[in-house]
Amino acid sequence: MSSKKLFAPTALVLALALAGCADMSGIQPQAQQRDAASLGLTGTAPQASQVDAQWWRAMGDAQLNRLVDQAIAGNPNLRIAQARLARAQAVTEVANSAKLPQVNASLDATRQLYTENGLVPKPLAGTISENGTLRLSASWELDFFGKYQAALDGALGTARAAQADVDAARILLASNVVRNYGQLARINDQLAVATRTLAQREEQLRLVRDRVDAGLDTRLELKQSEGSLPEARQQVEALNEAASLSKNALAALVGQPGIAITPVTLASLKLLGAPAVLPADLLGQRADIAAARWRVEAAGYDIKNAKAQFYPNINLVAFAGLSTIGLGRLLDSNSSEWGIGPAIRLPIFEGGRLRANLRGKTSDYDAAVESYNAAVIDAVRDVADQLASSQSVARQQAQQRLAQDAAEAAYDISIQRYKAGLGNYLNVLAAENAVLAQRRLAVDLAARNLDSQVGLIRAVGGGYTPDTVTAAQK
Repeated sequence: MSSKKLFAPTALVLALALAGCADMSGIQPQAQQRDAASLGLTGTAPQASQVDAQWWRAMGDAQLNRLVDQAIAGNPNLRIAQARLARAQAVTEVANSAKLPQVNASLDATRQLYTENGLVPKPLAGTISENGTLRLSASWELDFFGKYQAALDGALGTARAAQADVDAARILLASNVVRNYGQLARINDQLAVATRTLAQREEQLRLVRDRVDAGLDTRLELKQSEGSLPEARQQVEALNEAASLSKNALAALVGQPGIAITPVTLASLKLLGAPAVLPADLLGQRADIAAARWRVEAAGYDIKNAKAQFYPNINLVAFAGLSTIGLGRLLDSNSSEWGIGPAIRLPIFEGGRLRANLRGKTSDYDAAVESYNAAVIDAVRDVADQLASSQSVARQQAQQRLAQDAAEAAYDISIQRYKAGLGNYLNVLAAENAVLAQRRLAVDLAARNLDSQVGLIRAVGGGYTPDTVTAAQK
């Protein structure tokens, strides 16, 4: 058959193979990322000032600083996130190695019976002999279609997402330590109120007894006064229990059970500065959103890699070494061998495996995009909620201070009237209950104010700044 007759069918087969291997029609991502404009984060909203990465130090509490540092250094959940980062970085190194030439050395030594009915002629046929091969081989797959570059880019995106996950875990851990510390301060302040209440009721009981002895009061007022003491003692005990549980929670976050924590009060903690409006650059400040964004990018590169699988693999292959029958001559110069040339592999009929893989990677991309969209929507809601709470608590505190001033004044008047014999003890109890309720409310609002500020700082990013991932270069 002439070369022209051979060329035509060969070219036809090659053209059909190329057409078949590039059939990616009908497989496209469906999801779309939400941008800042669609979330109302553009316009005249000012950019939020960058939060300091160690924002809790502004609260001026050395014990809190130590607890946060210990938590970041030893919390098991944070170490898990760091281990995942190390794993992702290792994957980038594996992906990068596929772009580089591969060199291997091998030594094979075999004792073999050669068949008398095979290709090996007499006198070797039918005998037992040794054969050996000492070879150095090399291969380099040329990344014409960007398959390995896409795999590397996807691995780098995954590593960056893992780094952002570590940052998000660190920020969440720090904010949880601060919030639990604030709750412990709230409990201590409530305990101080309850202790003052107990002392105040004990003083009132002495006053009532004196009046009963003087014939100015009856046993009814005495029993009313005595009945208020067990309730006050129960509140003190309940708050002591809550303080112990709060300390245990802090010790768990720090990773040091039984750690000694000096009592702290809300008054000793400085308030934190926080943005007063929804920041326009919110999507660039949160580590969880950054992680979701990197996962979208990595999934996009996975699609590129899946598409590149449709195209030929082109390898440059070379080998050089020594091969002989009979190990005694293995190192002779006449036993040398070498070879070099291209190796091309083209998928033609693979049962739909490549299209199924591309559909899977495309679905992964859609899932990553929707996860990102869910993250940004949740972030906007989180910041809006924290802003609303912070502003509402400030207004509530203003009204509560007025109510407490009025309650304290009414209580003073009721005590004076009772001492002067112008009022009964029920009036004193009613006025006292109003004062105690306002004192407890003042502590709760102060704690909520601190908690909402911590929550807002966390919601706007907690001082997150993207770190450079140590990985293989593109």
